[in-house]
Amino acid sequence: MIRLIKKGLMFGNLVHISSPALVERYNRALQHLAGKTTALTDFHIDISGYSPEVGIELEDELYLNPNGVNRQFILLTTEQKRAPLLNVKFSTSRDILREFIEMNEAQLFALTATDAVAGELVNSVIKLTTPRDLLNLRKIEIEADTAGGTLRKAQQLAGMVERFKTEEDAWFDDVLIAKMIETAKETGDVTRNPVRLRHTAFEQRNFWTAHFGGLYLFPDLNHPAVICMGDRPDDMPIKYVFDPSQRNQIAKFLGLNGLVETIIEARGVNSAAILQQKMDFLTVDAATDAGVDLTGLDRGDMRRLARNHSDRLPDAYHGLAQLLRWAKDGGPWPRITSDHPAYFYTLRATNTPNRDLVNMLLAELAPLDPRQVFICHKELFYRTYATWPEAKKAYVADFLAREYQVDKAGARAALFGHEPDMSGNDRISEDIIARVGPWGAVGRS
Repeated sequence: MIRLIKKGLMFGNLVHISSPALVERYNRALQHLAGKTTALTDFHIDISGYSPEVGIELEDELYLNPNGVNRQFILLTTEQKRAPLLNVKFSTSRDILREFIEMNEAQLFALTATDAVAGELVNSVIKLTTPRDLLNLRKIEIEADTAGGTLRKAQQLAGMVERFKTEEDAWFDDVLIAKMIETAKETGDVTRNPVRLRHTAFEQRNFWTAHFGGLYLFPDLNHPAVICMGDRPDDMPIKYVFDPSQRNQIAKFLGLNGLVETIIEARGVNSAAILQQKMDFLTVDAATDAGVDLTGLDRGDMRRLARNHSDRLPDAYHGLAQLLRWAKDGGPWPRITSDHPAYFYTLRATNTPNRDLVNMLLAELAPLDPRQVFICHKELFYRTYATWPEAKKAYVADFLAREYQVDKAGARAALFGHEPDMSGNDRISEDIIARVGPWGAVGRS
Protein backbone atom coordinates (compact mmCIF):
# COMPACT_ATOMS: atom_id res chain seq x y z
CA MET A 1 0.00 0.00 0.00
CA ILE A 2 3.01 2.32 0.36
CA ARG A 3 3.06 2.74 -3.44
CA LEU A 4 -0.55 3.95 -3.42
CA ILE A 5 0.08 6.36 -0.56
CA LYS A 6 3.14 7.89 -2.26
CA LYS A 7 1.18 8.41 -5.47
CA GLY A 8 -1.72 10.03 -3.61
CA LEU A 9 -4.04 7.12 -4.42
CA MET A 10 -4.63 6.20 -0.79
CA PHE A 11 -5.23 8.56 2.12
CA GLY A 12 -5.26 11.43 -0.35
CA ASN A 13 -6.87 14.79 0.58
CA LEU A 14 -6.81 14.02 4.30
CA VAL A 15 -6.55 17.06 6.58
CA HIS A 16 -3.21 17.40 8.36
CA ILE A 17 -3.50 18.14 12.08
CA SER A 18 -0.29 19.32 13.73
CA SER A 19 -0.96 22.45 15.79
CA PRO A 20 -1.11 21.86 19.57
CA ALA A 21 -4.41 23.76 19.80
CA LEU A 22 -6.15 21.52 17.25
CA VAL A 23 -4.68 18.36 18.78
CA GLU A 24 -5.98 19.46 22.19
CA ARG A 25 -9.46 20.12 20.76
CA TYR A 26 -9.41 16.75 19.02
CA ASN A 27 -8.58 15.00 22.27
CA ARG A 28 -11.36 16.76 24.14
CA ALA A 29 -13.85 15.72 21.47
CA LEU A 30 -12.47 12.17 21.34
CA GLN A 31 -12.72 11.88 25.11
CA HIS A 32 -16.30 13.16 24.92
CA LEU A 33 -17.31 10.65 22.22
CA ALA A 34 -15.27 7.55 22.96
CA GLY A 35 -13.59 8.05 26.31
CA LYS A 36 -10.17 7.91 24.62
CA THR A 37 -7.34 10.27 23.73
CA THR A 38 -4.30 10.16 21.47
CA ALA A 39 -0.71 10.82 22.40
CA LEU A 40 0.11 11.75 18.81
CA THR A 41 0.97 15.36 18.03
CA ASP A 42 0.80 15.00 14.26
CA PHE A 43 -1.82 13.05 12.30
CA HIS A 44 -4.31 13.21 9.43
CA ILE A 45 -8.11 13.07 9.53
CA ASP A 46 -10.88 12.33 7.04
CA ILE A 47 -14.23 14.09 6.66
CA SER A 48 -15.49 12.43 9.86
CA GLY A 49 -12.37 13.21 11.86
CA TYR A 50 -11.18 9.61 11.74
CA SER A 51 -7.38 9.30 11.65
CA PRO A 52 -5.65 6.18 10.33
CA GLU A 53 -2.65 6.98 12.55
CA VAL A 54 -4.84 7.25 15.64
CA GLY A 55 -6.63 4.06 14.62
CA ILE A 56 -3.28 2.24 14.60
CA GLU A 57 -2.28 3.78 17.94
CA LEU A 58 -5.56 2.76 19.59
CA GLU A 59 -5.60 -0.62 17.77
CA ASP A 60 -9.17 0.14 16.76
CA GLU A 61 -10.00 1.28 13.24
CA LEU A 62 -13.63 1.72 14.33
CA TYR A 63 -12.89 4.01 17.26
CA LEU A 64 -15.29 6.58 15.75
CA ASN A 65 -17.71 4.00 14.37
CA PRO A 66 -18.74 1.55 17.11
CA ASN A 67 -20.43 -1.54 15.68
CA GLY A 68 -20.07 0.04 12.25
CA VAL A 69 -23.57 1.54 12.47
CA ASN A 70 -23.75 4.98 14.10
CA ARG A 71 -20.81 6.90 12.66
CA GLN A 72 -19.38 9.49 15.05
CA PHE A 73 -17.49 12.53 13.82
CA ILE A 74 -15.12 15.25 14.99
CA LEU A 75 -14.97 18.51 13.01
CA LEU A 76 -11.92 20.69 13.54
CA THR A 77 -12.36 22.69 10.34
CA THR A 78 -14.95 23.01 7.61
CA GLU A 79 -12.17 22.09 5.16
CA GLN A 80 -12.86 18.49 6.13
CA LYS A 81 -15.76 18.58 3.66
CA ARG A 82 -13.20 18.02 0.86
CA ALA A 83 -11.68 14.95 2.50
CA PRO A 84 -12.65 11.33 1.78
CA LEU A 85 -14.35 9.01 4.24
CA LEU A 86 -12.24 6.04 5.32
CA ASN A 87 -13.45 2.63 6.51
CA VAL A 88 -16.80 3.14 4.79
CA LYS A 89 -19.63 0.96 6.09
CA PHE A 90 -22.50 2.75 4.30
CA SER A 91 -22.32 4.38 0.89
CA THR A 92 -24.43 7.33 2.03
CA SER A 93 -22.33 8.42 5.03
CA ARG A 94 -19.91 10.75 3.25
CA ASP A 95 -22.66 12.49 1.28
CA ILE A 96 -24.63 13.06 4.48
CA LEU A 97 -21.62 14.49 6.31
CA ARG A 98 -20.66 16.73 3.40
CA GLU A 99 -24.19 18.06 2.97
CA PHE A 100 -24.41 18.73 6.71
CA ILE A 101 -21.14 20.68 6.67
CA GLU A 102 -22.06 22.68 3.58
CA MET A 103 -25.53 23.59 4.84
CA ASN A 104 -24.11 24.79 8.17
CA GLU A 105 -20.75 26.06 6.98
CA ALA A 106 -20.96 29.55 8.47
CA GLN A 107 -22.09 28.26 11.87
CA LEU A 108 -19.54 25.45 11.91
CA PHE A 109 -16.79 27.86 10.88
CA ALA A 110 -17.63 30.04 13.88
CA LEU A 111 -17.90 27.08 16.26
CA THR A 112 -14.65 25.43 15.17
CA ALA A 113 -12.77 28.70 15.60
CA THR A 114 -12.64 27.97 19.33
CA ASP A 115 -13.61 24.31 19.80
CA ALA A 116 -14.14 21.00 18.03
CA VAL A 117 -17.63 19.99 16.97
CA ALA A 118 -18.42 16.40 17.92
CA GLY A 119 -21.44 14.43 16.82
CA GLU A 120 -22.99 11.26 15.53
CA LEU A 121 -25.02 9.98 12.58
CA VAL A 122 -27.87 8.48 14.55
CA ASN A 123 -30.44 5.93 13.43
CA SER A 124 -32.88 3.63 15.20
CA VAL A 125 -30.51 0.64 15.13
CA ILE A 126 -27.66 0.42 17.63
CA LYS A 127 -26.28 -2.90 16.40
CA LEU A 128 -27.07 -4.96 13.32
CA THR A 129 -27.94 -8.55 14.15
CA THR A 130 -29.55 -9.66 10.87
CA PRO A 131 -29.66 -8.21 7.32
CA ARG A 132 -33.34 -7.47 7.93
CA ASP A 133 -32.28 -4.72 10.36
CA LEU A 134 -30.79 -2.76 7.46
CA LEU A 135 -34.22 -1.85 6.16
CA ASN A 136 -34.88 0.03 9.39
CA LEU A 137 -32.09 2.48 8.54
CA ARG A 138 -34.37 4.79 6.60
CA LYS A 139 -33.68 8.05 8.39
CA ILE A 140 -30.34 9.37 9.63
CA GLU A 141 -30.29 12.23 12.12
CA ILE A 142 -27.21 14.21 13.03
CA GLU A 143 -26.65 15.15 16.65
CA ALA A 144 -23.81 17.61 17.08
CA ASP A 145 -22.36 20.06 19.58
CA THR A 146 -18.98 21.40 20.54
CA ALA A 147 -16.99 19.43 23.06
CA GLY A 148 -17.75 22.22 25.52
CA GLY A 149 -21.49 22.10 24.85
CA THR A 150 -21.81 25.50 23.14
CA LEU A 151 -25.03 24.64 21.30
CA ARG A 152 -26.63 23.12 24.37
CA LYS A 153 -25.71 26.19 26.40
CA ALA A 154 -26.92 28.50 23.63
CA GLN A 155 -30.26 26.76 23.71
CA GLN A 156 -30.37 27.17 27.49
CA LEU A 157 -29.44 30.83 27.15
CA ALA A 158 -32.16 31.38 24.56
CA GLY A 159 -34.65 29.89 27.01
CA MET A 160 -33.41 32.15 29.79
CA VAL A 161 -33.65 35.20 27.52
CA GLU A 162 -37.23 34.28 26.71
CA ARG A 163 -38.03 33.94 30.41
CA PHE A 164 -36.38 37.30 31.09
CA LYS A 165 -38.48 38.96 28.40
CA THR A 166 -41.82 37.37 29.28
CA GLU A 167 -41.92 36.66 33.01
CA GLU A 168 -43.26 39.55 35.05
CA ASP A 169 -40.63 39.51 37.84
CA ALA A 170 -37.65 38.37 35.78
CA TRP A 171 -36.08 41.85 35.97
CA PHE A 172 -35.60 41.27 39.68
CA ASP A 173 -34.32 37.66 39.41
CA ASP A 174 -30.62 38.11 40.22
CA VAL A 175 -29.92 34.38 39.87
CA LEU A 176 -31.41 34.27 36.37
CA ILE A 177 -29.50 37.37 35.29
CA ALA A 178 -26.24 35.98 36.67
CA LYS A 179 -26.75 32.70 34.84
CA MET A 180 -27.47 34.56 31.60
CA ILE A 181 -24.30 36.64 31.90
CA GLU A 182 -22.16 33.60 32.73
CA THR A 183 -23.58 31.52 29.88
CA ALA A 184 -23.29 34.40 27.40
CA LYS A 185 -19.54 34.51 28.07
CA GLU A 186 -19.33 31.10 26.42
CA THR A 187 -21.99 31.39 23.72
CA GLY A 188 -21.95 35.03 22.69
CA ASP A 189 -25.08 37.08 21.97
CA VAL A 190 -27.61 34.47 20.84
CA THR A 191 -30.24 37.13 20.19
CA ARG A 192 -28.18 38.79 17.47
CA ASN A 193 -26.21 35.71 16.40
CA PRO A 194 -28.33 32.63 17.10
CA VAL A 195 -26.18 29.50 17.27
CA ARG A 196 -28.07 26.57 15.82
CA LEU A 197 -27.50 23.92 13.18
CA ARG A 198 -30.13 23.19 10.55
CA HIS A 199 -31.12 20.25 8.35
CA THR A 200 -29.97 17.48 10.63
CA ALA A 201 -32.27 14.73 9.31
CA PHE A 202 -31.49 12.85 6.10
CA GLU A 203 -33.36 10.15 4.22
CA GLN A 204 -31.35 7.01 3.43
CA ARG A 205 -33.21 5.26 0.64
CA ASN A 206 -31.12 3.02 -1.61
CA PHE A 207 -27.61 2.28 -0.36
CA TRP A 208 -24.67 -0.12 -0.07
CA THR A 209 -23.36 -1.50 3.18
CA ALA A 210 -20.20 -3.45 3.97
CA HIS A 211 -22.10 -5.48 6.56
CA PHE A 212 -23.02 -9.12 5.96
CA GLY A 213 -20.47 -9.55 3.19
CA GLY A 214 -21.64 -6.52 1.23
CA LEU A 215 -25.23 -5.73 0.30
CA TYR A 216 -26.77 -3.36 -2.24
CA LEU A 217 -30.26 -2.43 -1.08
CA PHE A 218 -32.72 -0.91 -3.53
CA PRO A 219 -36.02 -0.84 -1.59
CA ASP A 220 -37.06 2.55 -2.97
CA LEU A 221 -37.58 1.61 -6.64
CA ASN A 222 -40.57 0.55 -8.71
CA HIS A 223 -39.03 -2.91 -8.84
CA PRO A 224 -37.14 -3.26 -5.52
CA ALA A 225 -34.40 -5.81 -4.92
CA VAL A 226 -31.36 -6.63 -2.80
CA ILE A 227 -28.08 -7.76 -4.33
CA CYS A 228 -25.77 -9.60 -1.95
CA MET A 229 -22.04 -10.15 -2.46
CA GLY A 230 -21.67 -12.45 0.52
CA ASP A 231 -23.92 -15.16 1.90
CA ARG A 232 -27.46 -14.88 0.63
CA PRO A 233 -29.73 -13.59 3.44
CA ASP A 234 -32.93 -15.52 3.97
CA ASP A 235 -34.82 -13.03 6.14
CA MET A 236 -35.08 -9.97 3.87
CA PRO A 237 -38.66 -8.65 3.55
CA ILE A 238 -38.02 -7.91 -0.15
CA LYS A 239 -39.18 -10.46 -2.68
CA TYR A 240 -36.15 -10.40 -4.94
CA VAL A 241 -32.72 -11.10 -3.46
CA PHE A 242 -29.95 -11.83 -5.96
CA ASP A 243 -26.32 -12.90 -5.78
CA PRO A 244 -23.63 -12.34 -8.46
CA SER A 245 -24.28 -15.76 -10.02
CA GLN A 246 -27.78 -14.60 -11.04
CA ARG A 247 -26.58 -12.40 -13.88
CA ASN A 248 -29.82 -12.55 -15.87
CA GLN A 249 -31.93 -11.50 -12.90
CA ILE A 250 -29.58 -8.64 -11.98
CA ALA A 251 -29.55 -7.42 -15.58
CA LYS A 252 -33.34 -7.54 -15.71
CA PHE A 253 -33.60 -5.63 -12.43
CA LEU A 254 -31.25 -2.91 -13.70
CA GLY A 255 -33.13 -2.67 -16.98
CA LEU A 256 -36.64 -2.60 -15.51
CA ASN A 257 -35.66 0.31 -13.28
CA GLY A 258 -33.85 2.20 -16.05
CA LEU A 259 -30.62 2.24 -14.05
CA VAL A 260 -28.08 1.43 -16.79
CA GLU A 261 -27.13 2.19 -20.36
CA THR A 262 -24.43 0.72 -22.58
CA ILE A 263 -21.23 2.65 -23.12
CA ILE A 264 -22.12 2.76 -26.82
CA GLU A 265 -25.41 4.52 -26.01
CA ALA A 266 -23.86 6.97 -23.58
CA ARG A 267 -23.77 10.64 -24.53
CA GLY A 268 -20.61 12.67 -24.29
CA VAL A 269 -18.07 9.83 -24.05
CA ASN A 270 -15.43 8.38 -26.33
CA SER A 271 -16.91 4.89 -26.19
CA ALA A 272 -14.20 3.33 -28.35
CA ALA A 273 -11.45 4.60 -26.04
CA ILE A 274 -13.27 3.33 -22.96
CA LEU A 275 -13.76 -0.11 -24.49
CA GLN A 276 -10.10 -0.26 -25.55
CA GLN A 277 -8.91 0.63 -22.05
CA LYS A 278 -11.10 -2.05 -20.50
CA MET A 279 -9.59 -4.56 -22.94
CA ASP A 280 -6.10 -3.38 -21.95
CA PHE A 281 -6.86 -4.05 -18.31
CA LEU A 282 -8.03 -7.56 -19.18
CA THR A 283 -4.83 -8.05 -21.18
CA VAL A 284 -2.72 -6.90 -18.25
CA ASP A 285 -4.49 -9.32 -15.95
CA ALA A 286 -3.77 -12.22 -18.33
CA ALA A 287 -0.15 -11.14 -18.87
CA THR A 288 0.38 -10.84 -15.12
CA ASP A 289 -0.64 -14.45 -14.67
CA ALA A 290 2.01 -15.35 -17.26
CA GLY A 291 4.71 -13.45 -15.32
CA VAL A 292 5.26 -10.77 -17.99
CA ASP A 293 7.10 -7.54 -17.19
CA LEU A 294 4.55 -4.73 -17.54
CA THR A 295 6.94 -1.79 -17.26
CA GLY A 296 6.55 1.03 -19.79
CA LEU A 297 3.90 -0.55 -22.00
CA ASP A 298 2.66 1.45 -25.00
CA ARG A 299 -0.16 0.74 -27.46
CA GLY A 300 2.02 -1.50 -29.64
CA ASP A 301 3.21 -3.46 -26.60
CA MET A 302 -0.39 -3.99 -25.50
CA ARG A 303 -1.35 -5.39 -28.90
CA ARG A 304 1.61 -7.76 -28.83
CA LEU A 305 0.72 -8.89 -25.33
CA ALA A 306 -2.84 -9.65 -26.46
CA ARG A 307 -1.56 -11.66 -29.45
CA ASN A 308 1.09 -13.53 -27.50
CA HIS A 309 -1.29 -14.46 -24.68
CA SER A 310 -4.53 -14.84 -26.61
CA ASP A 311 -5.06 -18.26 -25.06
CA ARG A 312 -5.11 -16.64 -21.61
CA LEU A 313 -7.46 -13.78 -22.47
CA PRO A 314 -10.86 -14.15 -20.79
CA ASP A 315 -14.12 -14.35 -22.73
CA ALA A 316 -14.93 -10.83 -21.56
CA TYR A 317 -12.01 -9.55 -23.66
CA HIS A 318 -13.31 -11.16 -26.83
CA GLY A 319 -16.82 -9.76 -26.26
CA LEU A 320 -15.45 -6.23 -25.81
CA ALA A 321 -13.26 -6.69 -28.91
CA GLN A 322 -16.33 -7.56 -30.99
CA LEU A 323 -18.12 -4.47 -29.74
CA LEU A 324 -15.07 -2.30 -30.43
CA ARG A 325 -14.85 -3.61 -33.99
CA TRP A 326 -18.53 -2.75 -34.49
CA ALA A 327 -18.02 0.75 -33.09
CA LYS A 328 -14.86 1.55 -35.07
CA ASP A 329 -14.63 -0.60 -38.15
CA GLY A 330 -18.13 -1.67 -39.13
CA GLY A 331 -17.84 -5.26 -37.94
CA PRO A 332 -20.92 -7.39 -37.27
CA TRP A 333 -23.19 -6.30 -34.42
CA PRO A 334 -22.31 -8.49 -31.43
CA ARG A 335 -25.11 -10.04 -29.45
CA ILE A 336 -23.88 -9.75 -25.87
CA THR A 337 -26.47 -11.02 -23.42
CA SER A 338 -26.28 -10.88 -19.65
CA ASP A 339 -24.88 -14.42 -19.66
CA HIS A 340 -21.79 -13.18 -21.47
CA PRO A 341 -18.78 -12.37 -19.21
CA ALA A 342 -18.37 -9.04 -21.05
CA TYR A 343 -21.91 -7.84 -20.33
CA PHE A 344 -21.41 -5.79 -17.16
CA TYR A 345 -18.17 -4.32 -18.55
CA THR A 346 -20.27 -2.68 -21.29
CA LEU A 347 -22.59 -0.80 -18.93
CA ARG A 348 -22.59 2.40 -16.93
CA ALA A 349 -25.27 3.98 -14.76
CA THR A 350 -27.88 6.29 -16.23
CA ASN A 351 -28.30 9.78 -14.85
CA THR A 352 -30.58 9.05 -11.88
CA PRO A 353 -30.25 9.79 -8.14
CA ASN A 354 -28.87 6.25 -7.84
CA ARG A 355 -26.07 6.81 -10.37
CA ASP A 356 -23.12 6.49 -7.97
CA LEU A 357 -24.62 3.46 -6.24
CA VAL A 358 -25.24 1.68 -9.55
CA ASN A 359 -21.72 2.45 -10.81
CA MET A 360 -20.43 1.03 -7.54
CA LEU A 361 -22.42 -2.17 -8.14
CA LEU A 362 -21.20 -2.40 -11.75
CA ALA A 363 -17.61 -2.05 -10.54
CA GLU A 364 -18.12 -5.08 -8.32
CA LEU A 365 -19.70 -7.05 -11.16
CA ALA A 366 -16.79 -6.17 -13.50
CA PRO A 367 -13.80 -6.39 -11.12
CA LEU A 368 -11.05 -6.65 -13.77
CA ASP A 369 -11.47 -2.95 -14.65
CA PRO A 370 -9.36 -1.44 -11.82
CA ARG A 371 -9.99 2.14 -12.94
CA GLN A 372 -13.74 1.84 -12.43
CA VAL A 373 -13.27 -0.10 -9.20
CA PHE A 374 -10.89 2.59 -7.88
CA ILE A 375 -13.21 5.44 -8.79
CA CYS A 376 -16.50 3.85 -7.77
CA HIS A 377 -15.65 1.39 -4.98
CA LYS A 378 -12.40 2.22 -3.18
CA GLU A 379 -13.00 -0.26 -0.37
CA LEU A 380 -13.11 -3.08 -2.93
CA PHE A 381 -10.11 -1.67 -4.80
CA TYR A 382 -7.85 -1.63 -1.75
CA ARG A 383 -8.99 -5.10 -0.75
CA THR A 384 -8.27 -6.64 -4.16
CA TYR A 385 -5.11 -4.60 -4.78
CA ALA A 386 -3.52 -6.30 -1.78
CA THR A 387 -3.91 -9.68 -3.49
CA TRP A 388 -2.27 -8.73 -6.84
CA PRO A 389 1.26 -9.61 -7.96
CA GLU A 390 3.76 -6.77 -7.74
CA ALA A 391 3.83 -6.27 -11.52
CA LYS A 392 0.09 -5.60 -11.68
CA LYS A 393 0.20 -3.38 -8.59
CA ALA A 394 2.89 -1.23 -10.22
CA TYR A 395 1.11 -1.02 -13.58
CA VAL A 396 -2.28 -0.08 -12.14
CA ALA A 397 -0.82 2.42 -9.66
CA ASP A 398 1.21 4.10 -12.41
CA PHE A 399 -1.81 4.20 -14.71
CA LEU A 400 -4.11 5.73 -12.10
CA ALA A 401 -1.50 8.31 -11.09
CA ARG A 402 -0.90 9.23 -14.73
CA GLU A 403 -4.37 9.03 -16.24
CA TYR A 404 -6.73 9.72 -13.34
CA GLN A 405 -5.01 11.49 -10.48
CA VAL A 406 -3.94 14.48 -12.58
CA ASP A 407 -7.51 15.27 -13.65
CA LYS A 408 -10.07 13.49 -11.48
CA ALA A 409 -13.02 15.59 -12.56
CA GLY A 410 -12.18 15.23 -16.23
CA ALA A 411 -11.71 11.47 -15.96
CA ARG A 412 -15.01 11.04 -14.12
CA ALA A 413 -16.82 13.18 -16.68
CA ALA A 414 -15.29 11.21 -19.54
CA LEU A 415 -16.35 7.88 -18.03
CA PHE A 416 -19.60 8.65 -16.24
CA GLY A 417 -20.69 12.17 -17.20
CA HIS A 418 -24.07 12.79 -18.80
CA GLU A 419 -23.51 16.07 -20.57
CA PRO A 420 -24.44 16.18 -24.29
CA ASP A 421 -21.47 15.60 -26.56
CA MET A 422 -20.91 18.60 -28.85
CA SER A 423 -17.93 17.23 -30.75
CA GLY A 424 -19.69 14.70 -32.97
CA ASN A 425 -16.67 12.39 -32.73
CA ASP A 426 -16.79 8.73 -31.67
CA ARG A 427 -20.56 8.80 -31.37
CA ILE A 428 -22.80 6.13 -32.81
CA SER A 429 -25.81 7.68 -34.58
CA GLU A 430 -28.97 7.92 -32.51
CA ASP A 431 -31.12 6.25 -35.18
CA ILE A 432 -28.94 3.11 -35.06
CA ILE A 433 -29.16 2.97 -31.29
CA ALA A 434 -32.93 3.38 -31.52
CA ARG A 435 -33.15 0.50 -33.98
CA VAL A 436 -30.88 -2.00 -32.26
CA GLY A 437 -31.49 -1.04 -28.64
CA PRO A 438 -28.72 -1.72 -26.14
CA TRP A 439 -28.20 -5.29 -27.38
CA GLY A 440 -30.53 -5.91 -30.32
CA ALA A 441 -29.95 -8.43 -33.06
CA VAL A 442 -29.98 -5.93 -35.93
CA GLY A 443 -26.73 -5.67 -37.85
CA ARG A 444 -24.79 -2.43 -38.17
CA SER A 445 -26.33 -0.12 -40.77
